[in-house]
Amino acid sequence: MDYQPKFHEKIRQLINRGVNISNPASLDIGEDVNIEQIAAKDVTIYPGCRIYGKKTVISSGCKLGYEAPVTIVDCQLGSAVELKGGFFCKSVFLEKANMGMGAHVREGCILEEEANGAHCVGLKQTILFPFVTLGSLINFCDCFMAGGTSRSNHSEVGSSYIHFNFTPDADKTTPSLIGDVPRGVMLNQPPIFLGGQGGIVGPVRMGYGNVVAAGSIVKENCLRDNQLIFAVGPSRSIRITRPAPYSDITGIVENNIFYLANLVALEAWYAHVRKSFLEAQQFGNLLYAGALEQLSSAKKERLKRLKAMAQKAAASSAKEQNEPSERGKKELNGQMDYVMEVFSGKMPDTAHIKKLREAFLDDFEKAAGKNRANYLETIQGLSAEISSKGVAWLNSLVENLCERVKKAAPSLNLFDK
Repeated sequence: MDYQPKFHEKIRQLINRGVNISNPASLDIGEDVNIEQIAAKDVTIYPGCRIYGKKTVISSGCKLGYEAPVTIVDCQLGSAVELKGGFFCKSVFLEKANMGMGAHVREGCILEEEANGAHCVGLKQTILFPFVTLGSLINFCDCFMAGGTSRSNHSEVGSSYIHFNFTPDADKTTPSLIGDVPRGVMLNQPPIFLGGQGGIVGPVRMGYGNVVAAGSIVKENCLRDNQLIFAVGPSRSIRITRPAPYSDITGIVENNIFYLANLVALEAWYAHVRKSFLEAQQFGNLLYAGALEQLSSAKKERLKRLKAMAQKAAASSAKEQNEPSERGKKELNGQMDYVMEVFSGKMPDTAHIKKLREAFLDDFEKAAGKNRANYLETIQGLSAEISSKGVAWLNSLVENLCERVKKAAPSLNLFDK
């Protein structure tokens, strides 16, 4: 019996173009997949894989499903990406990123060059900068991580690690910033090490060069660099719990706003620096569009969660009239439309931010010339003086956004420390 659905013609066309498909009968490809967005050569698709979505892009050198079947839905893959087994949806993987068997990568993720994970790693709304390495059996949703300078000097998350991103009160205002964007994009910061069988209770911010001991559960910001951190769990206790007290939300709001501001800084970096490097690659325009789409998705997710918490916190304040932060809760809830506008990208940069940006970009163009072939080498080849100008530009952008939100809810005393 000759079973040949109409979309099997797409599989035949891929084979004719040079895609290595060893068992065509085992491949399922969606009707909406544009085969012109799948490289003609040096792509290997192992048996049992499924490819769906009109936005799917697969660049040359990619390998799918070597360890187990892979399902891809509307993902953009740069060159030499290896997805060895699992489910991948609405995410971007740049050159030489790879994930092991059993991966579950959902929407809002960007894995930059050579970022990777071993088997059974779950990600959603997660951004990993180049070289970041995740061990096995990890849940690392709703966070950003940077640090390290190469595959032999990289930030690492030990096996059996969890980023706790959901509270007993059903809040997800829990994004953690492990490193930061302004310094992280320069690819010259010391790596961060999160020891295995540990976790972070989001939202938390952490500096570069920090080493967290295995088994530690981090619950507080560790903003200083180059620290050895032991986070000992509390001794056994049982006490009465009070649902949704929101007694002190200043720290939570600060970390969420800082995370959002870093996402905006990363958007600016992509728009002014990364865009030309991506456009020099195969399917570069599609990779760039995919990255911006996921950054936009990340902002929307964080604002949605912050707005939901602000509403609940304001409602709780009616029962907690004596709490000093009551006025701040109401201010935040009343100003959430303005906060969302701050991070919409519609507000123009200040003259100071523009000046810093132009100073960096002028020097960057002189140093980089017309070479856009290798992003990692170009960025790491910048002088310390030029890199510092880039950090100053992006830091000023982050600080400006934080200051705007601070003025909207003055009673919360945001960013006063």
